[in-house]
Amino acid sequence: MAIISTAGLARTFRTKHGPVHAVRGIDLTVREGEILGFLGPNGAGKTTTLRMLTTLLAPTGGAATGVRRSCGYVAQSGGVDPQISVREELVTQGRLYRLTKARAAERAGELARELDLTELLDRKCAALSGGQRRRLDIAMALTHRPKVLFLDEPTTGLDPGSRADLWDLVRRLRDEHGTTVFLTTHYLDEADALSDRLVVVDRGVVAAEGTPDALKLEYGGSIDATLQDTFLAITGRSAAPADQTPVAV
Repeated sequence: MAIISTAGLARTFRTKHGPVHAVRGIDLTVREGEILGFLGPNGAGKTTTLRMLTTLLAPTGGAATGVRRSCGYVAQSGGVDPQISVREELVTQGRLYRLTKARAAERAGELARELDLTELLDRKCAALSGGQRRRLDIAMALTHRPKVLFLDEPTTGLDPGSRADLWDLVRRLRDEHGTTVFLTTHYLDEADALSDRLVVVDRGVVAAEGTPDALKLEYGGSIDATLQDTFLAITGRSAAPADQTPVAV
């Protein structure tokens, strides 16, 4: 069952140098309960597409249908207030979703247990490690139990252990709660390990889609091909280096 679908989704930005066609016509379907890896080189239109799907940016063409009231979004840069505690951040998020004070406090405790934040509830957000801060970002996005969770470059800058923990969390959300996960990443090993299906975009359109094994077979010549080689065959360009924070249009 499709939980999100788009047809000809497009976004053009007007600049003093003329129009920039960031997304030229995206057709895709996101199925309920899947982890969808959304890949592409820098400037391919990934973040612009994600922002349109989360209704943060209006499209200039095409259409998209989805679950606006039931989606969570974790941006590349995160959004925690360094001056307040983890507990205050979670309770504030609950209040923004119109929970009562009591229910917001209760939900904060639930999220802390689910994301291994209980011992950090009274710690200032500024004192959190990168992995802890990312777990808090995700906890905030899960406050209202969304059907779809959008993760934009969630592990950029994390150490290997924190990345592995976040991978386990994403799988658990899908397996235990049926959460649909829409993931953008430049780490191709991450996309390969997590994604049920991949959509590769380039220059604002869908260049290829399918399961990781199907794409490797079609474009890499073998299911034993690496996703890096497959990605290069599809786009003719490499993903951003792992030590750089990608800047997507």
